[in-house]
Amino acid sequence: MGASTPYATFMRTQDESISTMKWILRDIEAIGDKHAFVSHIGDISYARGYSWLWDHFFTQVEPVASKVPYHVCIGNHEYDWPLQPWKPDWANAVYGTDGGGECGVPYSLKFNMPGNSSDSTGTRAPSTRNLYYSFDTGAVHFVYISTETNFVAGSSQYNFIKQDLESVDRSKTPFVVVQGHRPMYTTSNENREAPMRNKMLEHLEPLFTKYNVTLALWGHVHRYERFCPVNNFICGSTWKGFPVHAVIGMAGQDWQNTWEPRSDHPNDPIFPQPARSMFRGGEFGYTKLVATKEKLTLTYVGNHDGKMHDMVEFLASGEVLSGDDSISVDAGARIGVVDSTFSWYVKGASVLVLGAFVGYILGYASHSRKQNGNKASWTPVKSEDI
Repeated sequence: MGASTPYATFMRTQDESISTMKWILRDIEAIGDKHAFVSHIGDISYARGYSWLWDHFFTQVEPVASKVPYHVCIGNHEYDWPLQPWKPDWANAVYGTDGGGECGVPYSLKFNMPGNSSDSTGTRAPSTRNLYYSFDTGAVHFVYISTETNFVAGSSQYNFIKQDLESVDRSKTPFVVVQGHRPMYTTSNENREAPMRNKMLEHLEPLFTKYNVTLALWGHVHRYERFCPVNNFICGSTWKGFPVHAVIGMAGQDWQNTWEPRSDHPNDPIFPQPARSMFRGGEFGYTKLVATKEKLTLTYVGNHDGKMHDMVEFLASGEVLSGDDSISVDAGARIGVVDSTFSWYVKGASVLVLGAFVGYILGYASHSRKQNGNKASWTPVKSEDI
């Protein structure tokens, strides 16, 4: 997401991050004392070694972070450095100098996440903390992972993910959401990172499918993209064994090639959209997850209007309902479809996840209330009567 400054600076800052926090604060204030938290999955401040940018970031998020917990996981701009301990041959083009010399130290010292995961830096610097952890909130089990440190079979992180997923009690938490920074699936032109995605597909996707992960959320690509329930690039009809992947990296950082057609080829997008990609959007914004025992709802909210741009629902029965008018998938299976014009109430429920790495959760609870159009009021994105 990054941070903005009220003055000109030699460092590039992200003005759109202001709008993102404004809309999130709207939703947090609307639910009152109902349970919620923010989730920021990597590339947090874009300070890259300049500590004053961390200060601006915390000032910017304080109105939200002072009201609800602010969860994070590590991204390349918090960690990457030439001498990082884990840098296999296939990742030489992936892990570089994106951290600007921070080497995970500010991230480790400024946040205190659940669990005790850490990894030695191999130097005098403190070990890198807050790498992977999990917890239950309402009907959802959340797992945070690190794409910047060792995740292949046999590693401590892999063992943690495996043991954690196999121990989930689906009668208590029917939905499982995994979050990490670099995406396992994307149709953006990220050829340099193809070897990493291949390793994630080889080592992590079998765990996701075996243990019926409901939804995988990723950042890194500064756009929004939602996939069908997918395994090995093949779509399925339910989330059981076929997690839905969503890239939610559009909270503020403005560097990213668009998916718009080229002027000399107006009918051909720069990166063609395959059938497994259900929705792609370039609007800045965030995502919300709202959960009850019966249903988990993912919504993409745009910064420029504060309204819903995409939505998908996961039922505890295993059915996936999409807001698309029609969906064609590789395997020929059809995802359950609902009319995109219906309206729904953001019921108090577990989860609001801030896109671009930033999300938040509404715990179980009641309906959000409509307010009049004064300064302190807001208009719900959609409404649904139960």
